[in-house]
Amino acid sequence: MTFILLILSVITGVLLGKYFGKKEKLAKNLLVLSAGFLITICLNEVFPQVYTSSEGSNLGIFVIAGVLLQMILEALTKGFEHGHFHHHGEHNILPVALMVGLFIHAFIEGIPLANEEHQLSPYLLGIVFHNLPISFILGAFLFNRKGESKSSSSYPSLLIVALFALASPMGMLLGNYFNPNLQPYFLAIVGGIFLHISSVIIFESNKNHNIDWVKIGLVVLGVSLALFMHLFHHH
Repeated sequence: MTFILLILSVITGVLLGKYFGKKEKLAKNLLVLSAGFLITICLNEVFPQVYTSSEGSNLGIFVIAGVLLQMILEALTKGFEHGHFHHHGEHNILPVALMVGLFIHAFIEGIPLANEEHQLSPYLLGIVFHNLPISFILGAFLFNRKGESKSSSSYPSLLIVALFALASPMGMLLGNYFNPNLQPYFLAIVGGIFLHISSVIIFESNKNHNIDWVKIGLVVLGVSLALFMHLFHHH
């Protein structure tokens, strides 16, 4: 069930990106909505689990490590996770670097799923929700590039999609072989990744620093969805 959900979230996002990828506003709105959801999952689910674990007092450094790791990965993906590929120009992202960056990102997120007690945990739904807009942008980027240089043809688009779709399930499989006591450490790292991505999307400055009511509304909607999941999961 978890595997299917993870793979379907990527495939659905890629297909939406392929057919609606020219609607950049839609991609941005999806990202903002998912960021509200993700930061709430992070603060309501991931961090409480991390800090109430037996190692809780020592794990802040692993959260920071997650933030730093995501910053390093963005050197490969050029901020792809925030919908930045238009800002940098598509030619600046080598598909191989993009592939490596996205794979590591999704692989690490999958590791803590190995020890999840509930099939539809808020953490899993956080990853699924997070996968959709990234996959949307990935689909738009890979399948709507007319007249691109042939440098990317040696890295078939479908291979990139397949690797991204399988990264979290592979992380989950590997997680089964780790000592369960390491779970809080991986969760702390993923918490740092989630925190960085969601905060960058939410707090990126708006043009002229005007209040963007649509953005605020989408964040509130994302937060509300995550809170609903939280209450539903704990009752």
